[in-house]
Amino acid sequence: MIEKIKEFFKEVKIEAKKVVYPNRDELIGSTWVVIITVLLVAVFLGIIDRGLSKVVSGLLR
Repeated sequence: MIEKIKEFFKEVKIEAKKVVYPNRDELIGSTWVVIITVLLVAVFLGIIDRGLSKVVSGLLR
């Protein structure tokens, strides 16, 4: 059991060396994509929520 754990962590170390991290420009670009996407989805969901609220309010009157 201990040998399996040692082997696992050895493999984790090998795989971790293969990781390629983004450079600063790629990271900033990706961050902007995420921020803009989140804002667009938030606005879209806000519009849907407001519309559905008006529909439900109209039905309950």
